[in-house]
Amino acid sequence: MEHDIYYYRLLAEKYPTVSSLSREIINLSAILNLPKGTEHFMSDLHGEYEAFYHIVNNCSGVVREKVDMLYGNSLTAAQRSELCMLIYYPNEKLTMIKKQGKNTSKWYGEVINRMIVIAASLSSKYTRSKVRKAMPADYAYIIDELLHAQKDEDNNQIRYHREILNTIIEIDADGFVSAIAGLIKRLAVDRLHIVGDIFDRGESAEKIVDLLMKMPSLDIEWGNHDILWMGAAAGSNACIANVVRNAVKYNTVRTLENGYGISLRNLALYAEKTYGGSPMEAALKAIEVIQFKLEGHVILRHPEYEMSDRLLLDKINLEKGTVVSDGVEYKLNDTDFP
Repeated sequence: MEHDIYYYRLLAEKYPTVSSLSREIINLSAILNLPKGTEHFMSDLHGEYEAFYHIVNNCSGVVREKVDMLYGNSLTAAQRSELCMLIYYPNEKLTMIKKQGKNTSKWYGEVINRMIVIAASLSSKYTRSKVRKAMPADYAYIIDELLHAQKDEDNNQIRYHREILNTIIEIDADGFVSAIAGLIKRLAVDRLHIVGDIFDRGESAEKIVDLLMKMPSLDIEWGNHDILWMGAAAGSNACIANVVRNAVKYNTVRTLENGYGISLRNLALYAEKTYGGSPMEAALKAIEVIQFKLEGHVILRHPEYEMSDRLLLDKINLEKGTVVSDGVEYKLNDTDFP
């Protein structure tokens, strides 16, 4: 009984009256009966920003599916594709529409009406409160009115709705199209889950991170490549060497130099002076040797890691041109290790 009283007191702090508690129970009971919002899982992004950006914009096909469902019988395939592209990339598509001379008042009226229908359909999974919070602030009132316009016997709402649309088209059609497109994408995917490996291999991981920081509902399960970058950011020399080696190996130096302002000029100069071959081959060899040395020191400092099998530099016989691994002697492809 005493245990129950403790929880009752905690509950009373948030809901001090019977009516406030009743309202919350009613609200939660109603929410539990709503359909579950779409959750989008993505993994192994590996710096491929363009591909990631497109998948985020098309909501992994959810937008296309909704457009086909609503307009499959009334629009041609080409018209549906054009509508989808307008939702995915509103600014770019509007620029194309203007160049084609299609940006008439009639065109704006048709596409805005269609986008409102799509947004209204997607919003059915959520509470009105959640939908309002998802709306862009500058257009929230207008969008809310348009989403919930009801036909009445005197057509007052229809006239009201039409007047709002006419004013939008006259004053700020492009801005509104962009805003409603953003809302559609926000409602199409309720939550984005990133399951590991944002970094390495692709050359624009920093752009992916910037985009993820703008996501309204997101969780990330870090992958080994991401943790490697965290170690580098925390100052681990071995992790830094590994990050640099991956950048040189996968030709994604741009991420370090342009994305994060980390110059690899000194490495390039050292590699050119010390090793032969092309600049990239020399840089890769240099950073690999540096990495082996740094990792070796870490392994020796921490025997509890039980990673002594990764110690290879001391098992190289430069005179014979061999290396021993797991008790087996292998011929080295290269013995130029100054």
